Amino acid sequence: MSELLTKESKADVLELRDKIDRFNRGEIPEERFKAYRLTRGVYGQRQPDVQMFRLKLPYGKISPNQLRTVAEISDTYTNGKLHFTTRQNIQLHYIKLGDTPEIWEALESAGLTARESCGNTVRNITASPFAGIDPEEPFDVSPYVQAVFEYFLRNPVCQDMGRKIKMAFSSSEKDAAFAYIHDFGFIPRIENGVLGFKVVVGGGLGAQPFVAETAYDFLPSNQIVPFIEAGLRVFDRYGEREKRQKARLKYLIEPKKGIGLEEFLRLVEEEKTSLPNPTFEIEVKDQTINSPVHYNVSTIKLSNEEAFEQWHETNTFKQKQDGYYGVTVRIPLGNISSAVARSLATIAENYASDDVRITVNQGILFRFVPRENLKLIYSELHLLGLHKPGFDTLADVTACPGTDTCNLAVTNSTHISLELEDLIRKEFPHLIAESNIKIKISGCMNSCGQHMIANIGFHGSSIKSDGKVAPAMQVVLGGGVDPAGNGFIAEKVIKVPTKRIPQVVRVLLEEYESNSEDGEYFNDFFQRKGKVYFYDLLKHLSDTNTFENEDFQDWGKQVDFLPEIGVGECAGVMLDLVGTILQDSEEHLDKSKQALVESNWANAIYFAYNSLVIGAKAILLGEDIRCNTHKGIIKDFQEKIQDEGHIQLDQRYDELVLQINKHEPAEAFAFSYVDQASDFLRKIVEFRKSRQLVLDDEKVVVSSHYKA
Repeated sequence: MSELLTKESKADVLELRDKIDRFNRGEIPEERFKAYRLTRGVYGQRQPDVQMFRLKLPYGKISPNQLRTVAEISDTYTNGKLHFTTRQNIQLHYIKLGDTPEIWEALESAGLTARESCGNTVRNITASPFAGIDPEEPFDVSPYVQAVFEYFLRNPVCQDMGRKIKMAFSSSEKDAAFAYIHDFGFIPRIENGVLGFKVVVGGGLGAQPFVAETAYDFLPSNQIVPFIEAGLRVFDRYGEREKRQKARLKYLIEPKKGIGLEEFLRLVEEEKTSLPNPTFEIEVKDQTINSPVHYNVSTIKLSNEEAFEQWHETNTFKQKQDGYYGVTVRIPLGNISSAVARSLATIAENYASDDVRITVNQGILFRFVPRENLKLIYSELHLLGLHKPGFDTLADVTACPGTDTCNLAVTNSTHISLELEDLIRKEFPHLIAESNIKIKISGCMNSCGQHMIANIGFHGSSIKSDGKVAPAMQVVLGGGVDPAGNGFIAEKVIKVPTKRIPQVVRVLLEEYESNSEDGEYFNDFFQRKGKVYFYDLLKHLSDTNTFENEDFQDWGKQVDFLPEIGVGECAGVMLDLVGTILQDSEEHLDKSKQALVESNWANAIYFAYNSLVIGAKAILLGEDIRCNTHKGIIKDFQEKIQDEGHIQLDQRYDELVLQINKHEPAEAFAFSYVDQASDFLRKIVEFRKSRQLVLDDEKVVVSSHYKA
C-alpha cells in the first residue's frame, strides 16, 4: 500500500476491500452493502454490473497533478472519460466494483477522497468558484470551506443520518453558490471588523423545492463549525427516516408539519453543551500562487481577433488582484476525455496557477492568469475545441446525465442540451453574452441539473396520448438568482414533448425580446405577465391532437419511448435482518472503544450514542414496532420495551441515551457512557436470543421500518 496514504486513508482502503470480499462471499446482504458502498462514493448506474464513482472535491478545487491522477484512473479502470457535476465534483462511469479499492488508493495518494460523496452523509461542500479572487467578496471563504470539510469528514455524526446534508458558501451577496437552496448556506459578511456569515438553513430542490430560511443575519466565523455540528445532531435525532421523501432538513424546520425554525434553533442551543468545540477558530493563511510565467505574446497572431474578443468578454474577468484574470472554460455537459483533462492540467501549469476550480455549472476556472497570457490560453483552448464564448450565459446549458447512466432519469437530458445550445448560437447569436438568463435541464424531478433554479428550466416527464407515451419535459420558469443576489424557485408551467423543447425556447426568447420592457430582467417579465400567460403561450405545443411520430421518440433514440425508471440508490434498503442491525450497533460500539484509545472523547461518546439507538431500534423492529426518528426510537423503547418490563436496565433508557447532550465531552463521561452502552448491548442481545428461542426464526423487516 502506498506510503503516501494517511492512517485514516489506509483504514478506509482496507475496510473497503474487506467489505467487498465479505459481500462477494455472501456474508453481507446486498442492500446493507449498498448502504456502505454509497458512503464510499460507489453508486449503481443504469447499466447492470457497473458503478458510477464520485469524488469529493470541496469547493471544486483540484490541482493539475490531481486532475492527471483522475485522468489516469479513468484510462485504467473505465472508458477514459470524466464528468464534472453541478456539485463541483468529478464522476467516473462504468466502474467495476472490484476495482474501487485500487481507485481509492490512487485518489488518497494524490490527496483526494471519495469518502461520504454519496449516501446519507454530509455531501461535497460547494462554494463560489470565484472565492479568493472575487472583486466583490468581503473575504475569501475558501479556508472556511476547507475547514468545515475536514472537520466533518469521517465525523461520527455524519455516518448514520436519515438523509444527506448539502452545504454551500457563496463569495458575496450575489450568491454565486446558490446558498439559498442548501441545507446550510453561508454568505460572508464583516461586522465591526469581525469576519462572519449570514447563515441560512433548510433550503433544497427535488420534487418539493424550499428556499432556505435565515437563521442568523450574522454569525462570527468561529461559531460556524459549532453551529453546523449542533444542527447536524438535531437533524440526526429529530429528522424523519421512515418516509424517505420527507427525510430532509427542509421538512424538519417546516413551520406547519415540522418543528419550525425557532424550535430547531432552540434545540441547537441545547446541544452546545455536548460539543467538543464551543468555538472553532479557523486558521486563514495568506493565499499563495505558483507565480505563473508572464509570456511575451506580441508576436502571436490569432486567426480571428473578433472571436477572441467575444471570448474575452464572456469567459474572462478581472480578479481583485491587480494584473490577474480569471478564465472560465465551458465544458459542454461537463464531459471531457482523459486526454483533454491532461491538456487542461498543462494549461493551468503553463499559464495560470495550480489552483483550478470546477464550477457549479460544470465548467473549469483558471485563476491568476496574467493579462499577457490570455491569448495563449485562448489558443490552447481553441486546439481543444473549448474556446467558444458564453460561459454561464444563455448559451451555456446545464444538464445532468439523464438516461445516459442514471437509474432515476425519465428522459434524455444530454442530447436536448446540445440542441438548445446550437439553437441559441445559430438563431440568437446576439444573446450569447446574456448572463441573466440560464437554462438548466434534469432527467427527472430530482433536480440534479438544478432546473428549479433556472430562469428557463426543464425536467423529464411523460405525456400519455392514444395508448402511447410521449417523452416530455416539464417547463418551469422564473427561478435563479437575480442581479441583486435574491434567490427564487421556478414555477411549473406546462409539459411539452421533448422534441418540441427547442420550439419552447424559441417562443420564450422571441416573446421576451418582443414584449419585455427596456432592461427588464427575465424573471420580472415572467412575474409581470404571469404563469397563465405563459401557459397559454405554449399550450399549442402540448396539444396531443398535433403529436406526430417523432414526438413519441426521445432525443438520441430511433424507437418509440418506453419509460424505464429504476430505483435510485438513495431510495433505501428493501429488507434486512434484525441480527444485522444488532451487528451495526456492535460496530459502532467498537468504534467508540477505539476512540477512547485515541483519547477522542467526543467521537467515543457519539459512536456510543449511535450504538444505543441502533440497538434499541433492532429490538423495536423485532417486536414489529415502526421506527421513524431517533427521538421516536428513544420514546418507544422506553414506553413499549422497558416500561412494560421486557428488559431490565439500571436506569431509564431515555435518560441513559440523552445524557449525551447534558455533559461536556470529557474523559470521565466518555468512559462511563461507553461502559453503559456496552452493558445495554449485552442485555438486548440476551433478550433477542430469548425471543429467538420462542419464535425459532430470524426476523425480517421491510425498508419502511428499517431506515431509522
